Amino acid sequence: MDETGSPENFTRMGTLGIEEEFYVVDEYGRPTSGTDELVYESDPPELLAGRLDHELFKCVIETQTPLIEDPTDAREQLLAVREALADHADRNGFGIAAAGLHPLAKWRELEHAEKPRYRAQLDRIQYPQHRNTTAGLHVHVGVDDPDAAVWIANELRWHVPLMLALSANSPYWNGFDTGLQSARAKIFEALPNTGIPTAFEDYAAFEAYETRMVESGSIDDRGELWFDVRPHSGHGTVEVRAPDGQADPDRVLAFVEYVRALVEDYAARYEDGESGAAMRRELLDENKWRAIRHGRSAELLTRDGSGTAAVTDIAERECDRLGIDGLRTLVDAESGAAKQRRIRADEGVRSLCESLLLQY
Repeated sequence: MDETGSPENFTRMGTLGIEEEFYVVDEYGRPTSGTDELVYESDPPELLAGRLDHELFKCVIETQTPLIEDPTDAREQLLAVREALADHADRNGFGIAAAGLHPLAKWRELEHAEKPRYRAQLDRIQYPQHRNTTAGLHVHVGVDDPDAAVWIANELRWHVPLMLALSANSPYWNGFDTGLQSARAKIFEALPNTGIPTAFEDYAAFEAYETRMVESGSIDDRGELWFDVRPHSGHGTVEVRAPDGQADPDRVLAFVEYVRALVEDYAARYEDGESGAAMRRELLDENKWRAIRHGRSAELLTRDGSGTAAVTDIAERECDRLGIDGLRTLVDAESGAAKQRRIRADEGVRSLCESLLLQY
């Protein structure tokens, strides 16, 4: 990976890329070391060649879709990648599960990857990274102007808590119920360079920050700026990293639709010369905490400072404003965290693990 990106990478508008982190599980649905076999010791399907990698733990694996030029192809591409991964895992004696945190993932009992990049992170960050068994969904949307990408990322910060609240799918961590809806988000926030970032004036300001972080030894490369939303200076995209991992592809596609609609909406506003909203990070952090704690039932501070509004009401208004429907399906369906708690209480841990197996 290049240490820093380039403004010259921002050349295409509206392309999509979907990255998903999953758990490799055994026959009982428990997280297990499997990435050596799946990534290094066997040939993946052609579709996954160059698009399959592991994460910090040997039980967490990541896929990337090919570049999606036409948004109507997103479903087909997502399902194809998921099916290829599930088939590849099955041939090697594993299953694949998805959630923000796996309820049976106990970090002290799981193996870390030997990849030098992750070993360096473990050495530098220590405890917060040693326990980082998280898995998320990352959505990339291409932007054809670097300054526009930074401006759009600034504006998307307000939408991060809404997406987190609707995606909340990680009530259990290290074997116990945290009382949170997205424990993943809170666990991940313990790492440096995470959460909702401050606003950047333009691409030059972001580039100066990125460069200083690398040159000062704070990070090894740009990929270690793990903010919930960021301009991706390598891919030429705006990347949203807020949602928990999801087993159901329809839930993933709802966020893909929303992020793309937001980027295109803000790109048009940028072209029209609209001024960015002044948003204090402290208030954005408060909304994120509400999303972490209460999920879909959260009341978020409104953008105009007039009070609070229910996540469900905000989602409905966003669908009307942008002409999309996916978020409505999330509002109408049982939340991921509620479903996990219900299944564990009514049917037990084995059924809970089965409910997290990848769908495609």
